[in-house]
Amino acid sequence: MRIATWNINSIRARIDRLTAWLARSDVDVVAIQETKIPDEKFPTERFTELGYQVAHHGTNQWNGVAVLSRVGLDDVQVGIPGLPTWGDPAVSEARSVSALCSGVRMWSLYVPNGRAIGDPHYDYKLQWLAAVRDYAAKQLVDQPDAQIAFCGDFNIAPTDDDIWSVDYYRNSTHVTPPERQAFSALVDAGFTDVVRPFTPGPGVYTYWDYTQLSFQKRRGMRIDFALASPALAGRVTGALIDREERKGKLPSDHAPVIVELED
Repeated sequence: MRIATWNINSIRARIDRLTAWLARSDVDVVAIQETKIPDEKFPTERFTELGYQVAHHGTNQWNGVAVLSRVGLDDVQVGIPGLPTWGDPAVSEARSVSALCSGVRMWSLYVPNGRAIGDPHYDYKLQWLAAVRDYAAKQLVDQPDAQIAFCGDFNIAPTDDDIWSVDYYRNSTHVTPPERQAFSALVDAGFTDVVRPFTPGPGVYTYWDYTQLSFQKRRGMRIDFALASPALAGRVTGALIDREERKGKLPSDHAPVIVELED
């Protein structure tokens, strides 16, 4: 079984790339972020034609998350309990959705960006991550053998090896101690970064900005992850970052991340 996560950065702009990639990659379940489309306009039929069921959560042209599965899609859950709201008026943003796919609780998460240190969005980001951590820890208390994957764009580079330049990001979000501590808290709750052992070393990224030839110059960040519960982590046999999808015409600024599971 193959699961994956990909910040697609607009389903409208990249529907053809996504469907072609699904055929090429032979992925069974994929978590998608930044669909940027409301539920009623999501192109579900393009995926059902390929044998995938769809759980999508989107309310407007911002954010939006989905789970696509060809191995079953049951017990869809929209939103993680306890997540903070944002905006005026305050709303629950479309940043989390999950479904049970062949025994795996697959979460698609799009963690808030944070914008800038000191910005209210930065505090919102930390509160959002704390709610995910509390929910994740409770799941393992209630069901220690549960197979759970928190997949998505975390908008955090956990270590200095996950950024191309420490100096460049010194006064930026994504690398501050509170953000990294929030990521570590989720790991400490029992969820393992199952991709890193198969993609070691500095210079291994999942995101490259569109500007200043960042991809060509290898100026990226590793901010997309699959964090697995102990029972699921024990099934992992391999993982890769598909950099080919960052190339060519109209790519997303993120690359897909794929995890191999033994049946």
